[in-house]
Amino acid sequence: MKKIILLIVIAATALVVSSCISHKKVVAQPQVRIFNLALVNEPQADKYSNMEYGIRLNVQDVRANQRIIQIYDASATSTPAAQTNPSVPSFVPESMRRYMRTMGFNLDADVATDYLMQVDIKEFHVDYLSGIGWNGTVILNLKVSDHNRTLVYPTVEVSGRANVNGSYDSNQAANLALNKAYANALADIDWDRIAFFLHRADSPKQEANKQVQGEGNTALEHLVVHWNVNSRPQGADVEWRIISKTPDVKNQNYKYLETTPYEGTEALDIKGLTYNNSGLVQIEIKVSKKGYYTQTRKYDVRSLIDDNDVSYMFKLVPEEE
Repeated sequence: MKKIILLIVIAATALVVSSCISHKKVVAQPQVRIFNLALVNEPQADKYSNMEYGIRLNVQDVRANQRIIQIYDASATSTPAAQTNPSVPSFVPESMRRYMRTMGFNLDADVATDYLMQVDIKEFHVDYLSGIGWNGTVILNLKVSDHNRTLVYPTVEVSGRANVNGSYDSNQAANLALNKAYANALADIDWDRIAFFLHRADSPKQEANKQVQGEGNTALEHLVVHWNVNSRPQGADVEWRIISKTPDVKNQNYKYLETTPYEGTEALDIKGLTYNNSGLVQIEIKVSKKGYYTQTRKYDVRSLIDDNDVSYMFKLVPEEE
């Protein structure tokens, strides 16, 4: 009798184990959707070639939510798992470099003079909404610094969105929406503004807010001003200094030029100067000669930029004995 009971217990145990094993076999594992990232739009080729300066790109992934599908109202209980090929942190810097090279930017030209564009990835995902379809969203923050790491283009947010009609299970529609959103984000970047800092314009008016930094990359530094300073009698010492009413440009002490008659050319290498603030900056010319009263004359830098000329005859007055 005991043997019969033992056989029954063994058979029941085997049945339970077999049932558990077969139950595990039929549990379906969630399928991971794979979205292949690609550049679906090409920019205008060679638009920014022949820039005076190169640029470096640094991309950082700062997404608070790294899920590729974040909203999915086709299901009230679960959101499909998804991943990209390649990964977002790998794809964005590689594709942006390719995009910029196509436009003519000189990337990684010279570490000593290159500007730096910092790009932060804030959002990169695609969502499904019933009745609308798949909606891709890409949001980036970017800023540009010069080679001294002085911020020249403050942080701005650029975004790209794209909607593609398709069913909830259409990987193709979701993939296209994500890639179109990324392409739209790249198109939303003000590339003209970035190129402005890498290029020297022909006229200071064309780069009204670009500051002289002493690097020779502004139109102001390449503007040649003609000097013609004379006195009667001749042989007087000529000096000049900067007088500034803007904090961007520092006042300077007198610098010696030559004795009269003085004629020559000088570039406006005044650090901090821009065309827009030049109306607040003056150049003072001082002429002095032993036995005569010292005389000065002031010139607005804005007028010097427009006229390219400093000319004056000083009629010296003898000192009273």
